[in-house]
Amino acid sequence: MCRGNQNGDLTHETTSSTFHPFQLNLVRNFKFRSVQSSIQNLRFVTSATSRPEAIITPFHDSHVQAAVICSKKKGILIRIRSGGHDYKGQSYVARAPFVIIDLFNLRSIDVDIENESAWVESGATLGELYYRIAEKSKAYGFPAGSCPTIGVGGHISGGGFGTLFRKYGLAADNVLDAKIVDVNGRVLDRKSMGEELFWAIRGGGGSSFGVILAWKLRLVPVPPSFIVLGPVEKLLPLMQDNFPELNVDRSDCTEMSWIESVLYFARISRNESEALLRRTQQSKSFFKAKSDYVNEPISEAGLEGLWQTLIEVKAYLILTPYGGKMSDISDSETPFPHRSGNLFKILYMVTWDDYRENEIGESLMRKLYDYMAPYVSKSPRAAYLNYKDLDLGRNHDVHTSYAQACIWGLKYFKNNFRRLVHVKTLVDPGNFFRDEQSIPSERSSRKK
Repeated sequence: MCRGNQNGDLTHETTSSTFHPFQLNLVRNFKFRSVQSSIQNLRFVTSATSRPEAIITPFHDSHVQAAVICSKKKGILIRIRSGGHDYKGQSYVARAPFVIIDLFNLRSIDVDIENESAWVESGATLGELYYRIAEKSKAYGFPAGSCPTIGVGGHISGGGFGTLFRKYGLAADNVLDAKIVDVNGRVLDRKSMGEELFWAIRGGGGSSFGVILAWKLRLVPVPPSFIVLGPVEKLLPLMQDNFPELNVDRSDCTEMSWIESVLYFARISRNESEALLRRTQQSKSFFKAKSDYVNEPISEAGLEGLWQTLIEVKAYLILTPYGGKMSDISDSETPFPHRSGNLFKILYMVTWDDYRENEIGESLMRKLYDYMAPYVSKSPRAAYLNYKDLDLGRNHDVHTSYAQACIWGLKYFKNNFRRLVHVKTLVDPGNFFRDEQSIPSERSSRKK
């Protein structure tokens, strides 16, 4: 069992098969309400949703250390969650007995304007991070996602794109340091973890390698005089020269600061910035999502067919333009490989209102995804890790082989997948940190 010592820290013992941490909020009897409140996909809030043996909400790094050590000794899986936006619920469901380490209480944010950096714990949301940066200075921001309730931990470890990424790159491209609890329960920073592991967690998915406690981020300049990226006077000539058919004039444009743009994209009024501190979305749905990358322009006929398909399946797309800074960064700089050569990324989304429509929703998405096959990237047909998609393939057990994992791994990581497997083998050879799409260990697969 896990016990608290005289200092309030957690130690571990092996005389019991149950968890009993001192000064730790351990939830028994399948009490799942705290998790349900932040789950975004209602498909995973049903009576059939698997329940954890316990939900652990640590208040200190040592609590995470103890939870990892105890779980490893007892052979029970860990699921790590920070914001609840996991599209496939892998941060809070599992097929085998498991516990959840919910980082909700580890969400401190220390903004250092003088050094243009910030330490943020993984349980914080993007909204909380943005609010605290703007609280200190209107001249700095951070290039991450537009949804304020996303948890920092998962977002950054999967890459993390947002409205500034053509200017400053991904969230993961702007990480200076990190703290992680490894499989042996050690707390490591960049220096002690080494550059290989530091490379892997910046886009390779942190939950394959340990529990990321915090990130040190590089803040980026967004002074008000820049109006984020440039004033209307510079935009209008560009639009008139390149897209004259749109007839854009000044009345079509609104100038705003970076933090105002954050509120705008989150559909929050400019005078309600404290709404960024809310940790749950007001509206939720049952949904199915997938992603694609487009390397060449889609023909007019292809777009017409897409339009008809969208009407038929009642889906919507989000097209995210690439280029700029993203084309300047090497595909191997971080595990995130989707850089130069991509015109845009597609997020497909099908939503419905009742769990009894789950199969229909799945079928509609398959039709849309199949239609787009000729128009998107190939060999592999690429996908974005933070839009988890188990249709691409999944691991089946602790001994999943490299060849088996390549079925999905190459789609997310391309040529970086082999290096991720190498790092995993070095830091977690027994494949303790695992799920349906975690990086496999070569040593573990050889024991099969």
